[in-house]
Amino acid sequence: MSATDPATIAALKDAFPELVVSEFRGQTRVVIPRTHLFSLLQKLKNEFGFDMLVDVTCVDYLQYRGAKDRFGLVYLLASTRTNQRMTVRCFVNEPDPSVPSAVPLWEGANWLEREVWDLFGIRFEGHPDLRRIVLPEEFTAHPLRKDYPLQGLGERHNFPVITRAEQ
Repeated sequence: MSATDPATIAALKDAFPELVVSEFRGQTRVVIPRTHLFSLLQKLKNEFGFDMLVDVTCVDYLQYRGAKDRFGLVYLLASTRTNQRMTVRCFVNEPDPSVPSAVPLWEGANWLEREVWDLFGIRFEGHPDLRRIVLPEEFTAHPLRKDYPLQGLGERHNFPVITRAEQ
C-alpha cells in the first residue's frame, strides 16, 4: 500500500483550509466538515484519481470521552492506478445526522449508504433509493446506535414469520 502523495495533500489543504490531515503507519486520514464533504470526495475522484470507493461506514461516539460529535462517517477510498489509499472522515450530530450522497460519484455507494442508513440512521441527501437493506421495513430503530438496547425494543413480535417450504 502506498502512502498518499504529499503533493495531493498539499493541494487538498489549499483547496480546503478547514481540512485536518493525519498520517499513521502510512495511512492518510482527513477530516472535513459536512458542508465540504461532497466537494472533497468529488475532487479526490475527479482530480486525484481515487476511483474506487472501498467502504462507507459509521462510528457512534455516544458517551465517548472528549467527543464533540455523535457520529463519525468514514469513507475508505483507493486509487486503482497508483495504489494510494485515503480515509475521509466527516462528523454529524442529531437531530439532523445527514450528508450528501456519494452515489453520483460512485454507484457502489448506493448499497453502502443504505446499510449505514439502516443500522445508524444517517441520512444521505439525494440518495436514489434510501430504504432499509438489512432489516425489514417494519423495523423502526437503528440497532448499531449505542443507545439501542442489547435485548432490542421488543419489536420482534411485529415481524411476519417466514417458514421454509418443505421439500
